[in-house]
Amino acid sequence: MKAGSFRKKLKVYYLKLEKKVGPIVKPLKNRLENLMEKIRVGATKPQVIAYNLLGDKTARFLPLFKGLDENLEKSEIKISFRAYVSLTILASLIMSVSTLTLTPIILYFLLRIPLISAILFGLGFSMLCGAFTTIAFYIYPIYKADTLKRKLEDELPFVTGYMAVLAGSGVTPDRIFKALAKIDSSLAITEEARRIVRDVELFGADIVSALESASKRSPSEKFRHFLQGFIATVHSGGNLVAYLLGRSKHYMRLKKITLKKFADTLSLLSEFYVAILVAGPLLLVIMLAVMAMLGGGGMGFLDPKLLLYLLTYIAIPVASMIFIIILDILTPG
Repeated sequence: MKAGSFRKKLKVYYLKLEKKVGPIVKPLKNRLENLMEKIRVGATKPQVIAYNLLGDKTARFLPLFKGLDENLEKSEIKISFRAYVSLTILASLIMSVSTLTLTPIILYFLLRIPLISAILFGLGFSMLCGAFTTIAFYIYPIYKADTLKRKLEDELPFVTGYMAVLAGSGVTPDRIFKALAKIDSSLAITEEARRIVRDVELFGADIVSALESASKRSPSEKFRHFLQGFIATVHSGGNLVAYLLGRSKHYMRLKKITLKKFADTLSLLSEFYVAILVAGPLLLVIMLAVMAMLGGGGMGFLDPKLLLYLLTYIAIPVASMIFIIILDILTPG
């Protein structure tokens, strides 16, 4: 009996609590469900948010991003041109406003720099950050396309040899690319082959049309020429095996030359690295440390200690990152 009455009381309390809390909890629950649904369909992606906020207002800025749509297609970044421009503008605004807010606060309260100077620094730095963000977004597709280009060209000697083996076994061109599409997905050629197979099997294009489309969107001139030669050989009924073997040998020779040039470039870069990012900063650190200990003057309101901090925590890491990016750009494949 006691257990039964306790359950009844508990149920009554629960109903009362539900009646009081329900109006508050239910909207929150609905919002959470909506958010989960948006996450599921991808509506919370940055480019989607940016497009929803700025999509209609970016028309006047589109001419400033001339050539970006082509680079987006070549880089295989799966974002529409207008959405990418919206994301660029939104990111630049966020960076500018954040920098404009935080820089004067840090300079004034932490580094004890005069308020006017801190505000001017913040204004200049915010404009610089906004400009750099825009430039970074503009350059990123070019960098991605160049990376894809180098990967494709690095894989061509081996891929053409593999294709020659398949062609020599009597495999048809469409099945050759289907076989390429099943290779390790980390290869750039695999993604290209999958798009070709998609165009044939899903969109109903013939193999020649699919190859022509792949040739037009490819960032690699070598791969484009290879596909055009492949199309010409198929069209004319030429010896596909001989063509593929010839291309494989040609690309292998080019690869050897490229690697030799890169080895020479790498030795030169290593000397630059030692001079600029090892010996140079070391001398500056010693000099600034001595100046700080002796109480020497800095550059205006930038005392030696502050310059030392800037050199250690900003200049050297940024220079190292730039060097890594340059090295990555120059690395073949």
